[in-house]
Amino acid sequence: MESHTSQACGYATPARRTGVPTNDGDAEHFCTSCAFAEACATAGYGRGELNDLHMLVEHVGPFEPGQRVFRAGDPFRALFAVRFGMIKTTMVDAEGREQVLGFYLPGELVGLAAIYPEHYPCDAVALEPTECCRFSFPAMSALAARQPKVQQHLFRLLSKELGSASLLAGDHSADERMAAFLVDLGDRYAARGLSGTEFRLSMARADIANYLRLAAETVSRVLGRFRTQKLITIDGRKVALMDLPRLRELARCVLNA
Repeated sequence: MESHTSQACGYATPARRTGVPTNDGDAEHFCTSCAFAEACATAGYGRGELNDLHMLVEHVGPFEPGQRVFRAGDPFRALFAVRFGMIKTTMVDAEGREQVLGFYLPGELVGLAAIYPEHYPCDAVALEPTECCRFSFPAMSALAARQPKVQQHLFRLLSKELGSASLLAGDHSADERMAAFLVDLGDRYAARGLSGTEFRLSMARADIANYLRLAAETVSRVLGRFRTQKLITIDGRKVALMDLPRLRELARCVLNA
């Protein structure tokens, strides 16, 4: 991992100018972008009950665009949760071609695919100024054994990661793939208390095309067609989903696969 300053997770810190509300909560509540907030809320836990989880978190970063949070082949010792910014994961195939595997928003865990091989199988690259929470995996495993809700949530996150990996594996059209990408991204933003219909596409069009296994020209044509059909509007990297029901219907066969 590239060298960056880190600190133990503490209490409230100033919000970053990224459009994503970020804080460390208070003596009773975890930060709004915490990857385990759902588990805490479901179990009725606050910081008091899960102080052990709080104590094993370190803040790392910031990582500037293009910098790596971890590299393929590095020994697996920790999971990383995005606090603010965005991360893409990539790997290089046998022919030396880069493949974009996924994009991670605030509150999402990066590195779950490294649990079995015990080394990171891909690079994690910041797409914009990004800060993460680093969770020591040995310490987290020990905590999960004592806290069933944390263990269940970790398994749920791992299952979701595996499901996302196969999301675009089917024989779907370019329009279906793009609609699924936009709807899924919007749903993930909405789950974090942000707008699910207006958001920034921090990734380059080439990265979107690579992830969707489409040609870059195809992505541009599909986005242009969606704009003509009044499904979306685009202003630079800002996109607005103008007809979410129609987009969701178009994406149905991908998202329900």
